[in-house]
Amino acid sequence: MRLVIEGSVLKELRKTRELGRSHFRPAGIAADRAGAPIPTDSPFFVEMLSMGYGATHWREGGAARQPRSAVDHLLVAEEFAYWDRGISIAMPGPGLGERPILSMGTSDQKRRFLKRFIAPQRPMWGAFAMTEPSGGSDVSAIRTRAVKTAGGWILNGAKAFSGNAQRAEWTVIWATVDPGSGRRGHRAFVVEKGTAGMEGFKTEAKMGLRSYESITFFLKDCFVPDENLLGGEGYYESTAGFKGAMTTFNAGRPAVGAMAVGMGRAMLDEALAYAKAERLLGNTRILDRFERMQRKLKSALLVALRAAWMADQRIPNIAEASMAKALGPAAALEAGQLAMEIIGMVGAAGDTVIEKIFRDIKAMDIVEGTGQIQRVVIARKLVELPR
Repeated sequence: MRLVIEGSVLKELRKTRELGRSHFRPAGIAADRAGAPIPTDSPFFVEMLSMGYGATHWREGGAARQPRSAVDHLLVAEEFAYWDRGISIAMPGPGLGERPILSMGTSDQKRRFLKRFIAPQRPMWGAFAMTEPSGGSDVSAIRTRAVKTAGGWILNGAKAFSGNAQRAEWTVIWATVDPGSGRRGHRAFVVEKGTAGMEGFKTEAKMGLRSYESITFFLKDCFVPDENLLGGEGYYESTAGFKGAMTTFNAGRPAVGAMAVGMGRAMLDEALAYAKAERLLGNTRILDRFERMQRKLKSALLVALRAAWMADQRIPNIAEASMAKALGPAAALEAGQLAMEIIGMVGAAGDTVIEKIFRDIKAMDIVEGTGQIQRVVIARKLVELPR
């Protein structure tokens, strides 16, 4: 595996670093202290729009603005998370819903749902809803039901912890047409804002990542027209529906692992600055722990980079993606524990960057499949553990 970072990516990394220091981290800290997501009418989002954030990769006529490779995306995501992971989710744009529309959607669906994000004149969001109140790591066990009716589908169920779903123009919602058929029954629907039966929105209170909204909502006899079934019915032959979901996850899991590494790196840097100021680095045991922790974070990042590189080369990376997702958050949590030990009672006051990121990082072990689920996936793939 040979990685070359192009000049455009280096430029993006420098931009992210500069804005991270001046905008992302201050905005994330302010939202955390307020205990609420950044409101949709915040000048922060308008400013981010003027700086080029919030646009789609899709272009009219089927062409697409050249998207970042998985490796390039991972590198930028890791740097963004170093400054504030929650802000990266809160940013306007089609969000996690863009990838399934690009990979599964028809030409008409791409135009209808992504055209508005080409040059948005106001902050807008898209959303993605897979997780349910009954669970989220086992994505094959979706309970939200889709029943065919004249001209469309009726959806009933509930979704949980969907980022930006209440403010979104549309949400890609996963449901099953037949719970008994497992993965083969999966379908993805684009449900537009204001659709009758999509209701009961609740912003969940969270211990961390408070700058963006995590929404639980209900689908009660929610009618979705046929043209909003992502890809059309013909797409869902064999296990294509579940493959569409897993393509999204397998592309995203290495990035989530890398984001966790960025957050761990941020906590270590803050702890190191504190240790220098307090003249603690004369203690060889502390130095040794810093060095060992840095090695663990770098190792986790290398695993994530390999998984992303495999995705770019179209090499199956199910096990590697899960390894990246399992290792990154675990290493970051350990880095956070060390950082909190270094700053001691200062961290207990609840007003340090380390303490904030330490609360943020736990979510990274949960989103897109818990560490336990990732280990099950790895076992199934490497030693053919039965399903």
